[in-house]
Amino acid sequence: MKKMMKSADYYIKRLELSPHSEGGYFKETYRSKGVIKKDALPNDFQSDHCYSTFIYYLLKSSDISKFHRIKSDEQWHFFEGSSLIVLALRENGEFLKFKLGRDLENNEMFSCVIPANSWLAAYPREKDSFSLLGCTVAPGFEYEDFELAEKEELLKQFPEYEAIIKKLT
Repeated sequence: MKKMMKSADYYIKRLELSPHSEGGYFKETYRSKGVIKKDALPNDFQSDHCYSTFIYYLLKSSDISKFHRIKSDEQWHFFEGSSLIVLALRENGEFLKFKLGRDLENNEMFSCVIPANSWLAAYPREKDSFSLLGCTVAPGFEYEDFELAEKEELLKQFPEYEAIIKKLT
C-alpha cells in the first residue's frame, strides 16, 4: 500500500513553522551550547557565535527562497515533498546549481553545502507541492550575518545571471 504524503500545511502546523523573511517557513530546533569567541572567527563576524544551528525549512511551490547570504557555510538537507533547485553565486563569480531530492538516478542529492558569503536562492521543482528541508549552519546562524539581496546590486555584480536574479529577488 502506497503511503500518502502529508501536505505543506500539515508540516507547517506539526513542526510549528513560522514565515521566514527570505520566503517560506522555518523553525530553529537546535542551537549548540558551545561558543566560538569573536576573536577566533574571521574578521567579518561581529560577535561570538555558537558552534552550529539547525532549522526546519519549508517552501510551498508558490514560494521561493530569495537570494540572500550569510557569513557561514550552510548545509541543506532534503526530507520530504518535491525536489528542489538550490542556486548559489559565489564571491569569485562561480555559479553553483544543486538538485535536492530522492531521485539519485536523475542526479538529485540528499544534501548540499553552500559556501559562506555566497548568494543563495532556491525553489521547488513541482507545481502544487512543497519541499521540506533542514539547514545546518556552522558557525551558528545569527541574524546579524543575514543579508537579503538587492536586485540592482546583484545584477551589477552578476549581469550574466539576469534572468535568474530577476526571478529570485
